[in-house]
Amino acid sequence: MPKQVTKPDNIIYEIMGWSGNRPSIQLLQALERTGSINSAAQSLGIQYKSAWQKLDQINNLLPYPLVVKRTGGSGGGGSVLTEEGKKLLQHIQILQKEFTSFMQFFADNPQEALDTLKTLRRIEMKLSARNVWLGEVVGIDQGIVNSVINIQLKGGDKISSVITDGSTKRLELQPGKEVMAIVKASCVLLGSDIDPKTISARNILSGIISNIVPGAVNDEVTIDLPGGSTVTSIITSASLKRLELAVGMEISAIIKASDVLLATT
Repeated sequence: MPKQVTKPDNIIYEIMGWSGNRPSIQLLQALERTGSINSAAQSLGIQYKSAWQKLDQINNLLPYPLVVKRTGGSGGGGSVLTEEGKKLLQHIQILQKEFTSFMQFFADNPQEALDTLKTLRRIEMKLSARNVWLGEVVGIDQGIVNSVINIQLKGGDKISSVITDGSTKRLELQPGKEVMAIVKASCVLLGSDIDPKTISARNILSGIISNIVPGAVNDEVTIDLPGGSTVTSIITSASLKRLELAVGMEISAIIKASDVLLATT
C-alpha cells in the first residue's frame, strides 16, 4: 500500500490562502538584503521604530532568534539573520514559488512543513500588548481556586502566571505544552538592585536596557534578557529621570503573576 501521510483538515486551504506579501516576511527579506534595520525600514517605507518593534516581537514569539542586532552604525546598528532565520526564508520561498513542490516537501517532511506554517501564524499575530513570549509549561502549582503556571522562555528565562483552575483546564495546560505569555507594557515595573525576597511580585526579569523611546508623558524602555527575549515597559518620564535610566544599564522588570495572560494555539 502507498505511504499514508496524515494532514490537518485545513492544510490545503491554509497553504493556498497564504500570501508571501506579508509585512513580517517582507521585513525579514529586506533585512537579509540590507543587513540593517534602518535600511530595511526605509526600503519598505516604514518607521525604524516600527521595524525593530516588529523584529523584537518575532524573536519573542519563536523558540529561536531570527535576528541578531549588532551595535554601531547608523539607525541603531547593523542586524543579520540567524541561520534559523535564513532557513525560514528559504522555506517561505518554496511556498511562494511552487505549490506542487511544497506538497512534495510536505509529504517528505510533514513536521518541518507544519512548523513553518505555525511560525508564519505566530509572526503575523496582531495584539495590543507589547510583550508576547513563546514558552513551555514546566510546572503547575494547583490551588483550590487558582493555579500558578510556571513557564520557561527560550534561553532559560522563566515567568509565572496565576490563572483560574477553570482556565487551566480550558487551555488544557500541562507540563511540556507550548504557550504564549502576554503582558501589557504598562504592567511592567522597573527597579534596580531588586532582592526577590523583599518584593511580593513573583516575576523578576533582569537584563540590560537596549532602547529608550521618549514620549510627551510616558517613555518606552526595552530590556534585553539573557536568554534572548526582550521585555518592554511603559513608565512616566518623571520615573525615568528619577531612576536615571540609560541604555546599557542593568535593570529588573517586575511583573505580577496575575498580570501574565496565557494563550495557546
